[in-house]
Amino acid sequence: MSLDPSLEHWLDDNASALDAGIGDPATLLKRLADAGLFRIGAPVELDGSGGDISDAVEALAQVAERSLAAGFVFWGHRTYIEYLLQSPNAALRDRHLTRLFDGSLAGATGLSNAMKFLAGLEELQIAAARSGEDFVLDGKMPWVTNLQTGNYLVAAAVQGPDGAPFVASIAHDGAGVERSPDLDLMAMRSTATAAVRLTGVPLPASDVIAADAKGWLPAVRPAFLGLQCGMSIGVARRSIAEAAAAAGSGRHVLRPEIEALSERLAASKRALHEGLHEGVFRTRPQISSASASRSARPRRKPSSSSCRRAAASATSSPPAKASRGAGARRRSCRSSRRASCS
Repeated sequence: MSLDPSLEHWLDDNASALDAGIGDPATLLKRLADAGLFRIGAPVELDGSGGDISDAVEALAQVAERSLAAGFVFWGHRTYIEYLLQSPNAALRDRHLTRLFDGSLAGATGLSNAMKFLAGLEELQIAAARSGEDFVLDGKMPWVTNLQTGNYLVAAAVQGPDGAPFVASIAHDGAGVERSPDLDLMAMRSTATAAVRLTGVPLPASDVIAADAKGWLPAVRPAFLGLQCGMSIGVARRSIAEAAAAAGSGRHVLRPEIEALSERLAASKRALHEGLHEGVFRTRPQISSASASRSARPRRKPSSSSCRRAAASATSSPPAKASRGAGARRRSCRSSRRASCS
């Protein structure tokens, strides 16, 4: 697949503004939706465009090549859509999916805490008490992306009254839902990233995405992480392309190293897409990850000194027509490790 040329031009023209917080994240969300990107990988019978989650990963990577901030918003929104696609709660999906596809409603994922909980790294940060058949929630989400002001749904893992965790969809206008001002991220400021505090928030049972979080989360985790990898693939592609463009006649010695990096990236992407398409990450995640690592191994490992030379050449002699915001996106690479916690 290829991005619509008008979207490519818009991302190039607005990359710096999205990095700096001048761009409007709601406008960004609508541009991505108007290009049909959120329907990719969703079943045709649900008004999606078909394909599978690996197709959505590729679309996200192409967006992140031009703006990591745009890729970050894409990730948060499309991941929430994936939760609904994999939810046993069809009524919840039917209620929101159309508006999520067209970008008139924002979806956000607050489930990194849940993934760390599954790995024994963190306790859940939201707790529920019973209120008849429904729930009352208290807790916090310190870092969530695509919380479009006054217009979002956020998925969160909740410690149930009986100790069993479940996954809930929390609306922006629920009583007791408090969104912080946007967090001041480095080079990804127009991403509507903020914290959420919940104080006595009523949650109808009809807004439960998955009643059995421990059973459901491992099944959705490959899509959650695969879409995150789309951001990294996009940034890596752009970095390699910039290095290749800068490796002119005076820097031809760098070409083998650049080619080796390109081959390694292609192998890693291929292993990821095959694993997602075949579903092996659901059933054998450790073995699949090891296999992906072996297939992605380069034929010749670049030396640290040559990597430093490649980085220096790419930044000292940029192409005449690099897309706007490239410098900010280089800075944003340093912040992407923090971003992946949202």
